[in-house]
Amino acid sequence: MNRTDRLLAIVLELQARKNCRAEELAAIFETSKRTIYRDIQALCEAGVPVIAIPGIGYKLSEGYFLPPLTFNADEAVMLLLGTNYVADNFDQEYQLAALSACRKIIGVLPGKLATEVQQRQERIRFMNMVESQPDNLKSLRRAVIENQVVNFEYHARQSESEEPLRREVEPYAIVFMDGAWYLSAYCYLRQGMRHFRLERISQLKFTGKNFQRQPDFLLGEGSSFNDRSIIIKVLFSPQVARWVRESRYFYVTDEEEVAEGLLVTLTVRKETDALAWILSWGQNAQVLEPESLRQRILETVKQLQENYNTSQTLLT
Repeated sequence: MNRTDRLLAIVLELQARKNCRAEELAAIFETSKRTIYRDIQALCEAGVPVIAIPGIGYKLSEGYFLPPLTFNADEAVMLLLGTNYVADNFDQEYQLAALSACRKIIGVLPGKLATEVQQRQERIRFMNMVESQPDNLKSLRRAVIENQVVNFEYHARQSESEEPLRREVEPYAIVFMDGAWYLSAYCYLRQGMRHFRLERISQLKFTGKNFQRQPDFLLGEGSSFNDRSIIIKVLFSPQVARWVRESRYFYVTDEEEVAEGLLVTLTVRKETDALAWILSWGQNAQVLEPESLRQRILETVKQLQENYNTSQTLLT
């Protein structure tokens, strides 16, 4: 990083934080404290109101802001691609906000740069594979933002009961993954974090109760994603190994090339989580463990055979 870029970066760092010590800035920009002292002096000489507080560090004078920043072509394209993706995948309220952000970004670009950005934008696209958004997306988004407890009926796939169960939950986050929306929430019934696909939620109701979010909650980390304890080992034939790796299946935690093909490890909450995916590979997938899943697949194959035998009888 050259000095000009570093000076600008220091101002941005001070603008983002109340106070910052010289050693902290030196660590951030991988330089010496002496260099930081000289940079701060240069900023002051250039008219940037940097205040030094003994024992605390540096801060910007109250009310000082940088003038609006300009974007280069790559930065503008990335921002526009992101806002376009949000416009395609969120509910109407956020779609309007994303489109408004697009107009503001384009509006600050000089004419020549705006033309270049438009050309690049036409050549890079994030395609939306979802035809429509869940009806409850907007309501659940509000529940997440306002920390409101909700309850609903959940139609769990491959559940022991065909009837949906009533769930009351503390909604923590909404996640868009693999073409579908999920709600990450603390479930009172299961006494733990669970993930609910929005299309399977019905009869959504607000309880009128608020909850206190866990301050250490991080999406994708902690107990919310650590409740998978069942290990599945599947051996895939060499003919499909490349396509298995390409599928990027959610429950896959490890892949290993072996003499017989590709050994894949999955970590699931229950065996049925991965059953349909494994069966979709037909004879090219062989479950090595656990034995209970091997038996479940054998039973499924037998049932399939009976189904086809029955259908042939009906046709004759």
